[in-house]
Amino acid sequence: MIVIPAIDIKDGRCVRLRQGKMQEETVYSDEPGKVARRWEEQGAQLMHVVDLDGAVQGTPKNFEVITNIIKAVKAQVQVGGGLRDLEGIESYLVAGASRVVLGTTAVLDLESLREACKRYPKKIIVAIDSQEGRVAIRGWQEVSDQAAAELARRIEDLPIAALIVTDIQRDGMLTGPNLNVLKAMVSAVRIPVIASGGIRSLEDIKSLLKIQGLYGVIVGRALYEGHLDLGDAISLTRGRS
Repeated sequence: MIVIPAIDIKDGRCVRLRQGKMQEETVYSDEPGKVARRWEEQGAQLMHVVDLDGAVQGTPKNFEVITNIIKAVKAQVQVGGGLRDLEGIESYLVAGASRVVLGTTAVLDLESLREACKRYPKKIIVAIDSQEGRVAIRGWQEVSDQAAAELARRIEDLPIAALIVTDIQRDGMLTGPNLNVLKAMVSAVRIPVIASGGIRSLEDIKSLLKIQGLYGVIVGRALYEGHLDLGDAISLTRGRS
């Protein structure tokens, strides 16, 4: 299982939100590239970077900041937030992103998702961000009628790199991951699953390691506030799944 530090960008700065609420931000750095280098020094091989402004507005808004992060590290970087068309996807892949993350598109435009996966097989990650079992879209500002499990089954046959499964109510709250939802998703689909939301300590990482087949975990606030040491988490999970 791989541990993936999160770097969320809002107005060019590294921030964390509570439950995805744009008005409830904590700014951790005005230099996101420096944050990325710190996580790399602690052993990160993959980072999860999100353009929060882009997610809400539907088009990339922090492209230059994020491409500078990509250039600042040797680690792989997966990017999401506001990517709703092939042009936006290609721009980040050309800039050096290892993979791109789509959320809203997977719910509202399945044909575009199919085309993106066909053009860039195993380069597309789908974010399934759910609130009480329903998938949230447009930067978590709206909740669709699409059930999370149903969406996963609909896209299972596409050449998708991974699914990021987030319980919005736990995101940024340090309340622990939703183990039952994650177990169910790992059992239901063949696509690799990445856990996200609520991670607070090394004990949570240990709990996730018990979910056989879980591909990875994204960690945010716990790292920034010192509740979890990235190096310790990586050492614990290295070579284990």
